Amino acid sequence: QVQLVESGGGSVQAGGSLRLSCAASGIDISRRNMGWFRQAPGKERELVAGSRWPGLNTYYEDSVKGRFTISRDNAKNTVYLQMNSLRPEDTAAYYCAAGPLDAQWRQAASEFEYWGQGTQVTVSS
Repeated sequence: QVQLVESGGGSVQAGGSLRLSCAASGIDISRRNMGWFRQAPGKERELVAGSRWPGLNTYYEDSVKGRFTISRDNAKNTVYLQMNSLRPEDTAAYYCAAGPLDAQWRQAASEFEYWGQGTQVTVSS
């Protein structure tokens, strides 16, 4: 079965850092667009970082540019989100998502095929 398992969330002080990991099984992420989404209470799920295939073309939501970095380790079939200079407004559940095989890049959550269970990130002031 396809699984995307996120890890690395937690509680940090403002200005701190976390690295989220998304370990995929049952699919080869090297031929799929990958994204990190987040959803805060009362808000819609939003794409914060995307990684297009092939290569390392990336997308970042404006509020995280310069602070977050999405990367891949295809040998480990794993996607990462390095989050630096965290702010309280970054507090949310973060979800890893994989797009369809060999698909054109799309940003909408509805266009992603597989999802992880989410990992909570809480940033305190």
